[in-house]
Amino acid sequence: MRVRNWQDILEDVVESGADAGDWRAVAGNRNRGLGEDLYLGHPKAGVFQLKTYAKNPFEVKGVGTRVARRIDDDLEPFFPNERVGGRFGIQSPIEESKAERTGKELTEILKAHADAPTTPNALFEDVMGALDSPAFGPLEFDHTERSAKLDELASTFEEAEKLLDAELDDLIEDDEVGRGFM
Repeated sequence: MRVRNWQDILEDVVESGADAGDWRAVAGNRNRGLGEDLYLGHPKAGVFQLKTYAKNPFEVKGVGTRVARRIDDDLEPFFPNERVGGRFGIQSPIEESKAERTGKELTEILKAHADAPTTPNALFEDVMGALDSPAFGPLEFDHTERSAKLDELASTFEEAEKLLDAELDDLIEDDEVGRGFM
């Protein structure tokens, strides 16, 4: 298992070539300490675990790794399905040459959804398609409590959990983030 910068892991997700709309995610606060846990999963591209924290309001740091080659029958119940309320999307910056066309396309999508009976999920998928998002889908995230699914994933990938926790704790300690303001 190779621990890497969290942004390198997201780059792997972006470059995976997997069907963009088949990604799913489970996220929440870390079990202990500062930061958040995130599991990104795709049936064919695998499962990626990330641990991040906000060093300050403008900078997020973290680590991650790939923990599984695919979502198998044992992992399937831990990831949300389409009926979940939360959604996530990964977006690369839009090239300047495509910005005007993308803006017009987004405007047309919003007009179409305003004029016709539709669902929030349909709007989300159309917007992600117009933005050419490489990964998007349902997200289970609770701002107040750590979900049981997140705990189950952590225990399923216990070795990665311990290693990533230690690496993230080192980053936090190096940045002296836990010391507060004086």
